Parts: sequence; C-alpha cells; structure tokens
Amino acid sequence: MVLTDTHTHQYYETDPAKRAELMQRCFDNDVTRLFLPNVDVASMPLVFDLVKTHPDNCFAMLGLHPCDVKEGYQVQLQTILEAIPQHKIYAIGEIGIDLYWDKTTLDIQIDAFKQQIAWAKQNKLPIVIHCRDAFDEVYKVLQEEADEDLRGIFHCFSGTLEQANKVTDLGFYLGIGGVVTYKNGGLDKVVAEVDLKHIVLETDSPYLTPVPYRGKKNESSYLVYVAQKVAELHNTDIATIADITTANSKLAFGI
Repeated sequence: MVLTDTHTHQYYETDPAKRAELMQRCFDNDVTRLFLPNVDVASMPLVFDLVKTHPDNCFAMLGLHPCDVKEGYQVQLQTILEAIPQHKIYAIGEIGIDLYWDKTTLDIQIDAFKQQIAWAKQNKLPIVIHCRDAFDEVYKVLQEEADEDLRGIFHCFSGTLEQANKVTDLGFYLGIGGVVTYKNGGLDKVVAEVDLKHIVLETDSPYLTPVPYRGKKNESSYLVYVAQKVAELHNTDIATIADITTANSKLAFGI
C-alpha cells in the first residue's frame, strides 16, 4: 500500500533527528510520497533540503503563498521564478487567495495568483491552490484562466458539494485533509458524494491535524487517519483509497 500526502510542510522541522523520526513514522504508516509546497523565499532551502535528504519520497513545488503577497511581493516572485529552472519541481504552489487574514490585499493577491498561473502553463505544471474565505474570487480567476493547460489541486478543500462540483468540472482534484475527520465540519457529507476519481489526500502538516490527534501538531504520518475516514465514507477499505488517490496524484503531478 502506498499513501501519498499531496500537501505537507514537513520541512518546517529542521532538527535532523526529529525530522528523521517524522519520516520514519511516515514510512511505518505507508506514507511514502510527500509533496512539499513552498510558501515564500525563506522556505525554499528548507524544501530542497528535505528533497535532497529523501529524493525518492519528497517532491518539491515552488510558489508564493497568498498570505505572503504584501508590499514588495514582486521581488519575492522574481526570486522564485528564477529558481524554477534550477530545480526539479512538480507544481507551482501553494498559490491562490486568502481573505481570512487580510482583505485589503485582494488586488495584489489576484495579480500574484495570475502571474504564477502563467508560470505553470509555461512550464506545463499543475497549480496547487490555497483558498480561504475566497472561493468566489478564486473560482473567478480560474474561469478567466481556464484552458487545456490549466490543471491542478484545490488544496484543503472544505466547501460545499456545489463548490466541489465546480472545481472538478474545471478538471481540478480536491485535496482532502484532516477536516474530513471533524465531527461537525460537514466535509464528510460532501466527500461521501464526490467520486473518488476527483480526490487526493493531504495533511497540510503541521496544521489541520485529524482526529484522533486534533489539537496537536500534525505530521504526514497521520495521513492514514484521513484515508481511513474517506474509506469509511465510501464503504471501502483503506488499501483501495490508497491505490485510487495515489494514482490520482500521479496524474496530477506526473510522478
């Protein structure tokens, strides 16, 4: 069985011994494919260091997180853009719009989002989308940019069934994480109605920890609890969920 964490910031753990323990717990739980989204210029070396340490298991993305789109963001964008041809990356991400923390930066968030979508198209890469309190704004950009080269994953999806259908109709996968295990989250009811061909799994480690560890620091090894919940919702076994979602991740990332 192979489980794929399509979105983890496991590279935030910089202590070599602790990081090795994190990775070993992943392997003990059959989580052997980890995709690492960049968030800003400072996190780039952390991503590539973990990839270098575990080249057969960890795969890099590059992008500027919408919460880091602030004054001077063009400098960060340029630095990230210049790094793309110097490294093997598998997506542009995480990128998108976040209106939870700051609504005043919407215009420049949209600008950065569109610039990075253009990078993805030029490099024939998927995008990995961060969307918080901004579904309509993100969806509008995707509609404007939609063509045969626009594809990717809607990370940490937690919306309605109607929104899920809009995302999948555009050809995007839904990234399902720990929220699906929350008793009153509502995402479980949505995921139960979504065809498994549209779903990939993720942890967003160290955030959004699934039950039974909710409230504690998340890690990629906990992906097994997300997979178990999705299996329960679709009346199947975890091995089937692992097979389908890992196959979907290979279609999404090309590896």
